[in-house]
Amino acid sequence: MSLVERALKKLQESRGNTPPPPAVPAQARNVAPPPPAAPARVEPLPRSSRVVTIDYAALRAVELLPAETEERRLKQEYRQIKRPLIANAMGRGVPELENGHVILVSSALPGDGKTFTTLNLAFSMALEKDVSVLLVDADVAKRHVSRVMGIENEPGLLDVLRDESVDVESKIIDTDIPGLSLLSAGKNSATATEHLASARMETIVKQLVANDPNRIVLVDSPPLLLTSEARALASVCGQIVLVVRAGATPQQAVFEALQMLGEGRSIGIVLNGGAEEHRRGYYGYYGEDGAADQKAP
Repeated sequence: MSLVERALKKLQESRGNTPPPPAVPAQARNVAPPPPAAPARVEPLPRSSRVVTIDYAALRAVELLPAETEERRLKQEYRQIKRPLIANAMGRGVPELENGHVILVSSALPGDGKTFTTLNLAFSMALEKDVSVLLVDADVAKRHVSRVMGIENEPGLLDVLRDESVDVESKIIDTDIPGLSLLSAGKNSATATEHLASARMETIVKQLVANDPNRIVLVDSPPLLLTSEARALASVCGQIVLVVRAGATPQQAVFEALQMLGEGRSIGIVLNGGAEEHRRGYYGYYGEDGAADQKAP
């Protein structure tokens, strides 16, 4: 049994293994279900004219892309990891998940490979023919994505949160990868957590999805056990990818991160590193039943 599976089993046991009562459909209670709330589509302002050219050699140099000898294998593994995330977002073969277009990528602790996973997942998703990807740098203290993409000094998320007159679409920067765009972290402030936890953040996220129904918003967040920002961000994301480093992330840290996220969340767990047969190749789905029920070989 892997570290991830042990952590999930422990969390399940701590809850007494009591399954939640089945949900009763609204129709069965003779109550009409409320219509889904959707923000009105608005005509977005023009985007920045800047286009970021992805420097693959530079990303490999800082180990945010796999070595060329591992590239083919890693691409295949990320294809397997992205598939259930896209299915949940778009309702392909499964019911469309509420707010599933917005995906948080986080880890329990620093150094687990969160940014590596975020970037490679974004690149893989951008290959889809009918999906666009917006990569949002919400790790406002570290700003790793903004820095490696060369947009660290560009206005971004925090600037839009502070100024309600600013249209978030106007701060999105395209890349030379078709279907992939970026939103920088923006200028930091002492009240970053409060801004990320505000109603304004929820409005921005809804607007990003409303402006492009085929858009997946991939949010790179701080580690869950390190800052309070990650918890605030998790509340506005319909799916969560938790990155765990094999042989490094303590089991208790994984357990605490899952507890922090709470029950009834759609959580995918990516095991990063480790032995060849598992390296970046484990994808466990932790859903409402509290069990890991999906693996990619």
